[in-house]
Amino acid sequence: MQYFSYLSDEDIAYVHQASLEVLAETGLQVRNEKARRRFAEHGATVDHETEMVYIPASVVEKYRKMTPPTITLRGRDPACDVTFPRALPVIATASSAPDIVDPVTGVTRRATSDDIARIAHLVNTLPGFDMFSISTLADDAAKDQFSLTRFYAALKNCVKPVRTSVYDIREAKQVIRLGEIIAGSKEAFWERPFINFGYCAAVSPLTLDYDSTETMMYFAENGITAYGTIAPMGGLSTPLSLAGMLVIMNAEWLAVCTLAQMSKEGTAQIYNFLPVFADMRDGAYAPGAIEIGMMNSAVCQMARFYNVPAGGYLGLTNSKVADAQSGFEKGMSPLMGALSGANFIVMGGLQDALMSFDFGQAAIDNEIALMVKKVRGGFGFSKDSASLQEIKDTGPAGMFADNPATLERMMTTNFMPTLADRNLREKWEQEGSSTIHQRALNQVLEILSAPNPAALDPEIDAQIHAEFPGLVEGNSYVPEGWEKLEIGPSTPKRERRVNRRRKSA
Repeated sequence: MQYFSYLSDEDIAYVHQASLEVLAETGLQVRNEKARRRFAEHGATVDHETEMVYIPASVVEKYRKMTPPTITLRGRDPACDVTFPRALPVIATASSAPDIVDPVTGVTRRATSDDIARIAHLVNTLPGFDMFSISTLADDAAKDQFSLTRFYAALKNCVKPVRTSVYDIREAKQVIRLGEIIAGSKEAFWERPFINFGYCAAVSPLTLDYDSTETMMYFAENGITAYGTIAPMGGLSTPLSLAGMLVIMNAEWLAVCTLAQMSKEGTAQIYNFLPVFADMRDGAYAPGAIEIGMMNSAVCQMARFYNVPAGGYLGLTNSKVADAQSGFEKGMSPLMGALSGANFIVMGGLQDALMSFDFGQAAIDNEIALMVKKVRGGFGFSKDSASLQEIKDTGPAGMFADNPATLERMMTTNFMPTLADRNLREKWEQEGSSTIHQRALNQVLEILSAPNPAALDPEIDAQIHAEFPGLVEGNSYVPEGWEKLEIGPSTPKRERRVNRRRKSA
């Protein structure tokens, strides 16, 4: 398949060579002493006093070539495992918003474990999402069970691959123990480890932090499925140019990839990125910028150069509601990613620059995800689909609608949306002039009102609570007061208020 691209072969070679030059001459500040020692043991020059590490090009080249060309993310149900690159992109929800738009009141509030359980139930049902990257934090989690709470509520209600990051190795071990109980034994879990972790070891510009670097090495050493994300901010932590951001981001990815292979050869990676640009008029965090999609095209090219999967956060928005801004920001970059060859797209459910999750938006994003996959599925050209004989048989002034071939293809040739409205205006008005967000919330309520087939066996659930006293319940249920919106001319508009939020980085 031919992919859209910006860079020539010469451009790609220059970015690679420039990145090697940065790592060898400018170097990295590595906060983690264990990581510095590991770099030194494998050929890098290290100054422990300044925490600076200089990696020769030959060392980078040796270790980055050890990275496998594929990665597998596993779920509780083996049928939901995804190995990529594959023909269609793997699409996940976006993660770790502190807030949620309450589906009953429409008011933004802090997210809890109950919300994670409901979102997991929803993601398990929506066909556009292949993976649940845990969408929110959990404000009700016990202090020593924060990441455990998030993973538990997610795994209890979703058999697709589940992923998020943890603060430290202690939390990682808690979550792995949770997986062992769910699997039935330690041996059964490690035979097919179905918990996936993320980390963000690189802090732009050119710094590896302590905790995330520590967990990254632990994951690699123990063969735990995990992948990193590079998250620079153009104009603040990188030069304010697409090419300059690409060079520094590529150098950081190579550094993390090299350390992962030094920790254990053959550690799977994704060239995964969350590059955003600061709106230099006021410094605002702008993950919905079209430049995100443009940068993804270049990242896909670099990933193919390194023969590794490419991924990115592409369907993000600065909009606070499911409006036109949300629609074009959430549609354009994922489509660019699909056309550029992205293997992994993180896009679902979040609004307001990753600060809040909205159930209706998640259902809308599921429809966008299905359309993105439709595009990547290709034209489907063949001699049969060209329908030459059918054209001859039907002839001038004929009608194709009642042909057997039309009936056979009516549900496969075209994508059939469940939320997008295609009625005539008169029919739409007669049915209440509904918005897509209203229809989406009703679809979500219908899904969550049905029993969750993914729910954990009660005996296993009892073992988990015996192992972790005080753990949340983690059940998916419809909150009191959430009722189907009766669409009509007199439907009241819910006022939306935004509570005081933590500032974005």
